[in-house]
This record gives sequence, structure tokens and C-alpha cells, in this order.
Amino acid sequence: MTEKIITLESIEPVEIYGVNDVKLNIIKKYFPKLKLIARGYSLKVLGESSEINRFEKKLDMLTEHYHKTGLLTESVLERLLGQTGDNLLESKEDAISNDIILFGNNGLVIKAKTDNQRRMMSSILKNDMLFAVGPAGTGKTYTAVALAVKALKNKEVKRIILTRPAVEAGENLGFLPGDLKEKLDPYMQPLYDALNDMVPTDKLNQYIENRTIQIAPLAFMRGRTLDNAFVILDEAQNTTESQMKMFLTRMGANAKFIVTGDATQIDLPYKQPSGLLQALKLLKKVEGIEIIELDKSDVIRHRLVRAIIEKYDESK
Repeated sequence: MTEKIITLESIEPVEIYGVNDVKLNIIKKYFPKLKLIARGYSLKVLGESSEINRFEKKLDMLTEHYHKTGLLTESVLERLLGQTGDNLLESKEDAISNDIILFGNNGLVIKAKTDNQRRMMSSILKNDMLFAVGPAGTGKTYTAVALAVKALKNKEVKRIILTRPAVEAGENLGFLPGDLKEKLDPYMQPLYDALNDMVPTDKLNQYIENRTIQIAPLAFMRGRTLDNAFVILDEAQNTTESQMKMFLTRMGANAKFIVTGDATQIDLPYKQPSGLLQALKLLKKVEGIEIIELDKSDVIRHRLVRAIIEKYDESK
């Protein structure tokens, strides 16, 4: 008899086990030759190796179905477990729009809402580096974080790294109260806000504690090689030219980079060139890098945000 411990890394245990183990009991019915013992995120499986392999394939299919549809009801569970073969054949009612990136907390549907956000979805599949540049409210950061969380859930990467230059509105970290984390958190809050929509609080805290998700200022990237990671540089217009070069050259094997920024909101000291503007000029024809320019048509905040952007554009 073989024993194997399976860790549920990309799905919450309750989605597989069900309340009071209702779903787990259904699963056990389809695998009578196995002994299944659930302990939080760990699932101990005992039985013959061939049967354990079959169970793992089915478990992967159940997880994939959940990420595609956001649903894994008892009836759906029965239907999927009863299928033969290794392919998930979704019924019409399970079909979902290609605009959906992932399902977040409490069934929140996180999807691309504009053409340029859809371009971001398709671009990151074909390219390892993407620049998404545009005004406030266009959803570039939120979409980037959603794509990163999706990649982590699908085990395409092992970690997410989110970073920002800690230069905003001329503030100096040294004059702010508190320890380093307390000083940095206000700068990183938009990234936390996005993650809080997409990852359950307990799981997010666990990811941050074990460094599966890392949120750090740009200066902390120096000297690192970022392998097997989905990396997002936000507010990139506030990088210097040397900082941008440093960041872009951190890319390691099996990495995806998204750089987001707004060229109209540069907070660098007077006459300090923006690293984002230089990178857009230098890298626009490099294979494997795509630049997507979002505009006022992509604004998905309050309707007044689009009107404000239009008026500022008219005044130039």
C-alpha cells in the first residue's frame, strides 16, 4: 500500500471537502479502494499507486473546473467524477466568457471589461513582458494583479512579486512614523486592495508569511534573480532610468513581468528623467515584449473620472 500527502495549493479546502465533508464523502464513493484523510490543506491518500494516480488526475480536473467556473456544487461534482477519460467536458450551462480572468472572494467575477484589458489577457499568454500604460482608473494594475493570481492558482508560477517605487508626491519614508512595514504599507495599499478581492484573507496571510506573495519597494529588487515568478512593477513612471534597467534585468527563468504606469503622473524630482518613458522608447520593437496603451475609453471608475481626464487632455 502506498501513502501520499496531497497539498491543496490552489483551492480552498471547503470547496473540495464541502461543509461537514459532504463533498469529500461523494469523492470517497467514487474511490472505494482508497482511504482519504483530510486535514486542512493536506489530504492523505492511502491505496494502490495506480488508483492514487487516477485520483490525482480527477482532483486536478475538479480544481480546474472550479477555477474556470467558480462553482463546484455537489451535482457538478457527481457529474465530473462520473466522467470517463481525463478531459473536462463542460456542459453549456458551465461555459463561461473568455473575458473572465478568475473568480475572487465570495463568488466575485473578475473579468476584463475593456478591449485593452482583453489585450492584456491575451498578450501575457504570448509574451513574457508587458507594459500597460495609461491614466488612472483604467484598471491596468487590477487586471495585472488578477492575471498574476490566476497564474499562481494554475501553478504556472511559484510566487507573485509586487513592487512599487516608494516615491510619491515628494514624501520621504524616513520622515514617516512606524517601522519599515508601517512606512511602506500606504504605498502598497492599492496592491493589497486588489489581492483582498481575489484571495481569501487567511490564504493571503499564509501566502505573505511564506513569501509566496511578496510585496516590497523597488529598492528591494536589487541583486535578485526572479525565477518562476509573476512580477508586477506598479507606478513605474516614478522609477529612474537606472532603477528601471535594474528591475527589468531581474527577469529569470519562467518569469512573467508586467509594468504599469501613468506617464502623466510623474512624481520624480524636477529634471529627473522617468525610467518608464525611456523603456517605452528603447523596448518597443523587442520580440517578447508588448506595450499596451490604455486611454480614457478604458476608464472603469466613476463616470466623472473619464470626464476629468478629457478636460485635462483638452487643456494641453
